[in-house]
Amino acid sequence: MIKVVKGNPTPEELAAALAVVQARAAMLAMAPSPAPQVTDEWSAPARVARRRVPHPGPRAWGRTYWPA
Repeated sequence: MIKVVKGNPTPEELAAALAVVQARAAMLAMAPSPAPQVTDEWSAPARVARRRVPHPGPRAWGRTYWPA
């Protein structure tokens, strides 16, 4: 409900103001709502750093691939 608090608008002025309010409400109703951000677990940095990094030394490259 719209109520004129101060002044005495003409019917044309009131109709113009109401048209602007309705157009704004319609635009906001049609705008897409922001979707919740879904984080992919496979790309999470915490997933990569879950295991300890192997100590350097002979055959360290093999321990970087095979799970312990």
